[in-house]
Amino acid sequence: MAFGADGLARYLAAAILVRGADSGAAVGLVLLALRPGGGHGAAAAGGLLAAALSAPHLLGPWLARRLDAAGDDRRLLAGAFAVYAAALTAGTLALGRAPLPVALLAVAVAGCCGPLLTGGLSSRLAAGGNRRVQGWDALTYGIGGTAGPAAVAAASASWGPVAALLGLAAATVLAAALTLTLPSRPAARTRPDAPAGIRAGMAPLWRRPELRRVTVMTLLAAPQLGALPVIAAAVGDRLRGTAEAGATLTTAFGLGGLAGALLVTAVPLRGDPERAATRLFAALAAVTALCALAPSYPVALAGFALIGVANSLSFTAVLAARAAYAPPAARAQVFVTSAGLKMATASVGAAVAGAFAGIGGAALLLLAATVTGGSVALSMADRARP
Repeated sequence: MAFGADGLARYLAAAILVRGADSGAAVGLVLLALRPGGGHGAAAAGGLLAAALSAPHLLGPWLARRLDAAGDDRRLLAGAFAVYAAALTAGTLALGRAPLPVALLAVAVAGCCGPLLTGGLSSRLAAGGNRRVQGWDALTYGIGGTAGPAAVAAASASWGPVAALLGLAAATVLAAALTLTLPSRPAARTRPDAPAGIRAGMAPLWRRPELRRVTVMTLLAAPQLGALPVIAAAVGDRLRGTAEAGATLTTAFGLGGLAGALLVTAVPLRGDPERAATRLFAALAAVTALCALAPSYPVALAGFALIGVANSLSFTAVLAARAAYAPPAARAQVFVTSAGLKMATASVGAAVAGAFAGIGGAALLLLAATVTGGSVALSMADRARP
């Protein structure tokens, strides 16, 4: 679907708002758990909250088919954004005032809407196959990944993490209103008896070799991204003595992502997107390993920024691969299923990082680099098969 300049501007504004909220929410929840008086299990609670926000993305495929067949997908997207805001607000207010499972349940409800903030919204730009437009979409992740954690760090320092998270919820409501103003698209001709769910969404991801390899790399690299807020808090505490320093590291990651997105917007990726993704995920593994060796806080800031650059470039290649290889009638299902699976594996990284925060951020970064590098090796082995 073609967007005019005005429609594209509204899309980008809505995307930045929801993706900033999604990126900042994980950081805010970790800071909320780590606030003074959180107790000895605060790090584990922060990891569980981050995992609760990302794990329910696995339910995204059931929403994806509805998005493919929706007569007006704007209403479905806007409704999901509004529910996300309400659930995030409930979880924020419940933490510390009610038992932890209550807060986890509310945050998990927000997580169920998460795939539509990411892959669901991106599927609206996929039909044209325009690499520059895909670069603009990746730019929204970079800006959101920067602005969300930065806003949370600043607001938390001034007014506390509760106010920061409530601000993110308000931004998501504004994004819902903007989404309703986007250009409409024709309803897809999806058979009413077509299967919905993970199996149907996984079929094209597995049968198309290029999509399969890109998906494997995406899923195995995702745990380090889910763990990053927890890892950043551990690194910031070690090098600066405060958890807020970790929020600044997460902001540096977002700034790097923004720089990478600006780069691919100005100079779109060329050539086969699957091979580009392979090279860029290898670079992500390398810079993550180097960041683990950072001897000081300024070097760690630079390292997290480089991780952001590599992640943004690899993610743009992933978007291009999905747009190039996804069947047109199931494009939203491919995008949302991929995003849901990615966030589900990211939740594993968040939970593991919270549970093993005691081994230190450097050790966790080395572990993440090993897993991401292994995904590249698996992809190359699959391509080499007869």
